[in-house]
Amino acid sequence: MPDTSSTIAVPPLPPLPSIATQAERLIELGVHELARVPAEELRAFAANAGHGSDGALLAVHPDRAPASALAPLLRRDDKPGFVVVDMPDVDLFAPTGVEPPAAPLYLVTGIDRGDHMANWSPEEALPALGKEDRTPLLLSEGIHWVLQQPAALERNLCFMTIGSRLRKANGAMDARTPAIWISNGTGRDGRERRNAPKVGWCWWGNRHTWLGIASATGRRSQ
Repeated sequence: MPDTSSTIAVPPLPPLPSIATQAERLIELGVHELARVPAEELRAFAANAGHGSDGALLAVHPDRAPASALAPLLRRDDKPGFVVVDMPDVDLFAPTGVEPPAAPLYLVTGIDRGDHMANWSPEEALPALGKEDRTPLLLSEGIHWVLQQPAALERNLCFMTIGSRLRKANGAMDARTPAIWISNGTGRDGRERRNAPKVGWCWWGNRHTWLGIASATGRRSQ
């Protein structure tokens, strides 16, 4: 198990906006059109979110709003988000060991960036999350989170979304794991993308001191 004795205390993130505010944000960004969900339906879902929705994230099912379409909506320093060039198959990374509600809209509760799991590999973190009765975030959920709460993505405090994985044609799991972090503007990213939000990948068995393992307590359709 990774040594976390030197973990630095990080101030908690501010609360997520209300579900109604999150719905308006998605409408403003055009996500409802991408997901083929009328604005009125999105607002009605928010209005009926009910008890226990405080602090929850409003998410669109990944089949309705794929990561490749959501990533460019991210912004940091007025720079749009992007998917790394060596991940053209990003939308093939599907929920694995995670079952989001079948409905087009749902809530994700108890989101945590997983700072305490920085320097854990996804392989190490997944069973530990299970013992804590937590569920790993999907890539689409991670993007939704940063869309609604940009402060969730900080330099040196970024996160992996290990609930999304790619199964290869031979049945084996692809060793890449989706993650969301901030570009340094090096290599194929290009200098113009320095400080832009970035959807990329890390190896399933590798550790990174600056990447936590994002998770939640659950998901529900209303």
